[in-house]
Amino acid sequence: MVRGRGVTLMVGSLALMVSSLVWAPPGQAGTGGYGTVACTGHAQGRYDPPLTLLPRETRNHADVRYTCTTAPGRTTPATGSFDTVAPAASCLSLSSAGGTETVRYADGSRSVIVIDGATTARVAGVLVVLQSGRVTEGRGEGHLVRRTVTSLPQQLPTDCLTSGLQVTQSAVQLEILP
Repeated sequence: MVRGRGVTLMVGSLALMVSSLVWAPPGQAGTGGYGTVACTGHAQGRYDPPLTLLPRETRNHADVRYTCTTAPGRTTPATGSFDTVAPAASCLSLSSAGGTETVRYADGSRSVIVIDGATTARVAGVLVVLQSGRVTEGRGEGHLVRRTVTSLPQQLPTDCLTSGLQVTQSAVQLEILP
């Protein structure tokens, strides 16, 4: 009886392995011919109008420079252009807002990403935004996205009382999931 279970387990494992090889070539499973895409980079952002103490609708545009892993052991440079409108942003709080990012890879392909969920926290002056969304066009179309932005303001906090915070620099992690 134990021998029968061992043979059944071995045959089942072999069938699973063969079906995996037939259905999904390495590095292409899950994202429409592409594997998981994982990018890290730095963004230069601008608030319009600048953030002050009073909450108001604010546009944010950021240009991002990424290094992306598109297959095991294969990295490529990429650039991103991210745009969002926060309905009520201030120096004290940012309302969660959706946004759109277009990532252009060095090989000429691109991913258009729509962010539709975000959680924002400020810890010891550091702004951390966890975003989620989906690729709507291009590399990874239809697949889920996780995006993490960590930023420090590039101006003094007292600027909130006068001209407002206009610029930000951020570390960005972007994952297009399989």
